[in-house]
Amino acid sequence: MKDGFDKKIGQRLHHVARLQRALAARRLQDIGLFPGQETVLKLLCETDGRTMTELAAALRVRPPTASKTVGRLSAQGLLVRRASEGDARLVRVHLTDEGRHRAEAIDAISDSIEDSMTAGLDGKDRKRLRKMLRKIERNLSAQLGAVTADTEEDAEDGLEEEPA
Repeated sequence: MKDGFDKKIGQRLHHVARLQRALAARRLQDIGLFPGQETVLKLLCETDGRTMTELAAALRVRPPTASKTVGRLSAQGLLVRRASEGDARLVRVHLTDEGRHRAEAIDAISDSIEDSMTAGLDGKDRKRLRKMLRKIERNLSAQLGAVTADTEEDAEDGLEEEPA
């Protein structure tokens, strides 16, 4: 007999997130990456030549953790570290051509997983789901005293808060 725990929204979200991460890990492994490494490549696609401090902040990890990930990606030939032109003491991280190629593969993986997750949902349902998840995120962030930056996404989806 089921006790109803599996019907709790938090439990469903947790389970779905774990399945999504497991599928992402499997697909990333197919292109020679481990979870977390894709985020570094995508951040550098957005802004190439970040410092280790900037990367660590964007990843929300300590600098030694970012450095270890950068080292592993560098060993694969996906990144290079170069001294800054203005200050040789400052090291910047840049994507290689192969790193850019893998970043494109990450986009394809992400799109494929998104399509799998939302199979059977029409565009309106997808927008509604995104809106509900952002609302849940705001609710939880408020409880933790954190701030979310999602107003741009809401505007893109035409999902601004409705007047009360």
